[in-house]
Amino acid sequence: MSLLTLSRWLAGFAPSPVTLRWRERLRSGAGALLGIALTGALSHWLLGNASTIPWLIAPMGASAVLLFGVPASPLAQPWSIIGGNLVSAVVGVTCALFINDPAIAAAVAVGVAICAMFTLRCVHPPSGAVALTAVLGGPAVHALGYEFVLEPVLLQSCMLLGSALVYHKATGHRYPHAAQATQAKPAEPPAPAAAGSFTRADLEAALRERNELIDVATDDLEALLREAEIRAYARSFGVLNCADVMSRNVVSITPATTVNEARALLRKHDVKALPVVDAQGLVKGIVTRADLAEANDATPVVALMTTHVRTLSAATPIVELLALFAGRGHHHVPVVDGERRLAGIITQADLISGLYQQTQPLQKQSA
Repeated sequence: MSLLTLSRWLAGFAPSPVTLRWRERLRSGAGALLGIALTGALSHWLLGNASTIPWLIAPMGASAVLLFGVPASPLAQPWSIIGGNLVSAVVGVTCALFINDPAIAAAVAVGVAICAMFTLRCVHPPSGAVALTAVLGGPAVHALGYEFVLEPVLLQSCMLLGSALVYHKATGHRYPHAAQATQAKPAEPPAPAAAGSFTRADLEAALRERNELIDVATDDLEALLREAEIRAYARSFGVLNCADVMSRNVVSITPATTVNEARALLRKHDVKALPVVDAQGLVKGIVTRADLAEANDATPVVALMTTHVRTLSAATPIVELLALFAGRGHHHVPVVDGERRLAGIITQADLISGLYQQTQPLQKQSA
């Protein structure tokens, strides 16, 4: 093997760049710290100092990496950790009881656990360590027998999962990443894909053709590819940004505005949403027709407005706008100036109008 060939081979081991922002990395680390600390403390409190049951087993550390570090992974979902750890614990204890040679028992436990997890659709890599712990955990673990499945495995798995659910909710992160429910509807032929695009059936066929587990949910993969398509499409629109397409005469209200007053403004100006701003013009929330539908007339909008509002700066490229409207279900996005004050609002109609205007020069050039 030549030196050049060897260097190229070694270069293949270089890690891929991490696109995650530092804030998200720190959020993941803090979540794992709190999750493991809480799991260990609660287990220690419930089991007591004199218990022969370990109050924290090593596989929980690996589970924490998935639950807090890569929560979008199919391997990190609730059924994966609970089902995977349970079935692996049962397999590991069974192998420890009926196979005398520890090396053979360990190998069989991991292999059977993997097959069982695939069968039950609960693949969770740390569960392989659970199976090994049941076989090689020593006299204390062996003395527990099948009690090892419930305490500590099930107990600590539920505690760690509960910590992850609470932490992700508190920090505004989506978890679990459940598959989108498919509602029963009459069978319809799939819509034809645009030239150069793909359909969901194309994606599923490609995944089946690879015949290997891809560590990303199909829904998330499709959404990611759609956003990539949108960004590629948006490059053809040059320097078009939010300031070019937004509506500047924005009808806004204050937090003290009543539901009755807000409804009157919606009808008068024929709009579907009203930004809520304070005395300085800073965006504090947004209300829609749906928010006001069942509310009491005298209720101030501060009691029912959406406070987590996605805003964009006037200079934001239209590529960001396309991703929001097409990929994330937004219908109206407030635009703010350099001092974070309300400067305009963009609706789906504004976006379509702006794109149409932008295409006119392109059509004339190609004519």
